[in-house]
Amino acid sequence: MKHIVITGANRGIGLELVRQARSKGYAVTAACRRPDTAEELLALRDEHRNLDVLPLELSDAHSIDRFVHELDGRAIDVFINNAGIYGQRDATLGNVDPEAWHRAFQVNTIAPLILTQKLLPQLRDGAGRRLAYLSSKMGSIADNTSGGSYVYRSTKSALNQVVRSLAEDLKPDGFIALALHPGWVRTDMGGPNGLIDTETSAAGLLSVIESATAGQSGQFLNYDGGVIEW
Repeated sequence: MKHIVITGANRGIGLELVRQARSKGYAVTAACRRPDTAEELLALRDEHRNLDVLPLELSDAHSIDRFVHELDGRAIDVFINNAGIYGQRDATLGNVDPEAWHRAFQVNTIAPLILTQKLLPQLRDGAGRRLAYLSSKMGSIADNTSGGSYVYRSTKSALNQVVRSLAEDLKPDGFIALALHPGWVRTDMGGPNGLIDTETSAAGLLSVIESATAGQSGQFLNYDGGVIEW
């Protein structure tokens, strides 16, 4: 049975990715900040075998180390870094809070790479060798025609560069690394006006991850498989 690790799994897209991965037959490790308050995720765990729920706070180096220790010895076939924060909502010119910016960079850009580095032994033991990082079209420089949102945009643009480097560095080992836009989804982060639901987004993301070829590694892809300009 293939093993998939999904971060930010307590709600929204992450929770739906857990549901759909389970239905596809994966053994799932679901990570979130506060498992004790993740009622829907815990209910899924109680209903299914091969679903583990572990705490993970990406802004805390000790939490990352504990999480990696819990997975020691378990091969990982697919890693999905879904966890992320929007950060300062009113990050407009003249109003950017540097502390909020630092935290968003830690969670959205730095921690995903640090976690990947620490999980590499288990990822190399896996047969899948798939790495997926939820980015955002708001991180596309080509698509930025409205300005603003300095905090969120910059952290996702930087994450895209991290993924591109991972794709090159891990190419000799047969890894496929992808930056993925989940669509504008109706979630707490995306808001009620999103164009698609979590079910559609998660199904598309998993399909893209599973079907991606070596030639697509390092690309920035939409949940439906379309290529997004950097």
